[in-house]
Amino acid sequence: MSRVTQPVAIPAGVEISQNGQEISVKGSKGQLQMNLNSAVTLSVEDGNVSFTPVNPADKKASALTGTMKSIVTNMMNGVSNGFEKKLTLVGVGYRAKAQGNKVDLSLGFSHPVIHELPDGITAETPSQTEIIIRGIDKQIVGQVAADIRSYRPPEPYKGKGVRYTDEHVVRKEAKKK
Repeated sequence: MSRVTQPVAIPAGVEISQNGQEISVKGSKGQLQMNLNSAVTLSVEDGNVSFTPVNPADKKASALTGTMKSIVTNMMNGVSNGFEKKLTLVGVGYRAKAQGNKVDLSLGFSHPVIHELPDGITAETPSQTEIIIRGIDKQIVGQVAADIRSYRPPEPYKGKGVRYTDEHVVRKEAKKK
C-alpha cells in the first residue's frame, strides 16, 4: 500500500472542517485555512484524514495527493504544537534584539537592519547572538528565518554571518602566498 494513501491520525484537540475545497484546521494555538487542489479529495472519518486522487491514473494528481497530505499534516502539527526555527549570529559586533513585531539586527553594516515580522509570528532573543522564530504556519516560519538569514548569509572564509543553529558551514582555506 502506498504511504500517500494511508490515513493520517488527527491529534487530540484538533478539529478539521471542510467547506467545498476549503479546509480549516483549528487547534489550541490557532486556526489555519487552505484551499485543497481540485485533483485531490479529502475525507475525515474515525479520527483520521485520508487523501485520494480524483483520477488515480494521473501522475500529477498522485503527486498532488502527497503534497496536500504533507501540507495538512503540517497544519495539524502547527495548530497543536507550533513550529520554531533557531538562528545564530556569528561575527564580532553582530547582535539581535526582538522588539514587539520587529527584530533589530546589527550585522556589520553602517545602519541597523530592522525586520518586520508578519502576523502570527513571534521572535525571541535569549542572548544577543540567538534568534528564535515561532509560529503555527511552517511555511511562514521558514520564510521569515530565510529572510533574516539572507541579510548576511554565512561566508566560507571566516564563517561570519547569520546561520541556522544546526547548519554546518563548510570553511574554505585562505589564499596562500
